[in-house]
Amino acid sequence: MSPRLAVVLSHPTQYYCPWFRWLRAHTALEFRVFYLWEAGVTARPDPEFLTTFKWDVDLLSGYESEFVPNTAPTPGTDHFWGLRNPTLTARLAAWQPDAVLLFGYAYASHLRLIAWARRRHLPLIFRGDSHFLGRPAPGGLPTFLLRLLYRKFATVTYVGQANRDYFTTLGVPPEKLFFAPHAVNAALFDPARPEPALAARTLRTQLGLSASTRVVLFAGKFVAAKQPLELLAAFLALNLPDTALVLVGDGPEKIALLERARSAPAGRVFFLPFANQSEMPARYLLADVFALPSRGLYETWGLAVNEAMHLGLPCLVSDRVGCQRDLVTDGDTGWVFRADDPAQLREKLSAALTTDLSGFTDRVAQRIAGYTYAQTTTGLLAALASLPPARP
Repeated sequence: MSPRLAVVLSHPTQYYCPWFRWLRAHTALEFRVFYLWEAGVTARPDPEFLTTFKWDVDLLSGYESEFVPNTAPTPGTDHFWGLRNPTLTARLAAWQPDAVLLFGYAYASHLRLIAWARRRHLPLIFRGDSHFLGRPAPGGLPTFLLRLLYRKFATVTYVGQANRDYFTTLGVPPEKLFFAPHAVNAALFDPARPEPALAARTLRTQLGLSASTRVVLFAGKFVAAKQPLELLAAFLALNLPDTALVLVGDGPEKIALLERARSAPAGRVFFLPFANQSEMPARYLLADVFALPSRGLYETWGLAVNEAMHLGLPCLVSDRVGCQRDLVTDGDTGWVFRADDPAQLREKLSAALTTDLSGFTDRVAQRIAGYTYAQTTTGLLAALASLPPARP
């Protein structure tokens, strides 16, 4: 008999909800997702995007889920008390799972759940994507507490190489680690879909870009940690003919970006507004190269790289982007630069703007082929199969 798995996640996301639907359609696993907040399915302000939005793709159909009331005065995932769900353990107990898959640990409800599950001898599976790229592992008390925390979990799924190193550094033994990579809804980012391709051609025409123009795309929040200003500065410094930079999104650095772009020749730098999930395939197909130059420690993976690669785009990323070691190999599936080295950013951007890209598409497709919901599911099921028999 398949075990009953409770999945506890902060809120519905455009990345995980399609995976849950895929799990329901392709496996016999019996599971229910317990959401701790309604962000994503109700319109809420995003202080970094400087807009109010909800995802425009279906996040809830095709699998079993429920929302656990969040009593936090200020709900959110930006502070410890932002997820406060007093009835979570009672709801879990009523559903009677054989194991719990927990995403993250850094909130009040998470720690309460961990303590509750341990008292009931209910196996816990952890899923997170932290890494130590660009920073040393913490010492002293923080390391002791993290090691103690991860010992509470029966198994851990890791999303990539940097994430695996994080767990092993904190004492998780190899036999408890299962590869369940970060993945996106490949069906949405299928290059064979005609509608996004047509929309991309139309948008390229509207922007006045010729078929020969090499286009680099940045899409995301305009925040310092993602280095959009540094990318723009590198592009303007190169001043290569028949090239363009398109920046999609919004955020606190937009005013500075607009001011800096005033010096660009006409038809070289373009700004497009925040694009919801259904619009993103056309934005990627508008471009020849996708750039994620983040230096921020919070860029734990960079799922936009998965999306772009499914559509055949090589990617320019910094060495602090969590997915770099798995997905972007310099000169093979894209270009990699040191996050704190503006000169190397210019060098790698120059290569992205001038290199013959004809050989990249197949290599990109081969690399991203292993980062699918099927592979993520294989890792999860292996983690479940490794669990000890339930104790009375």
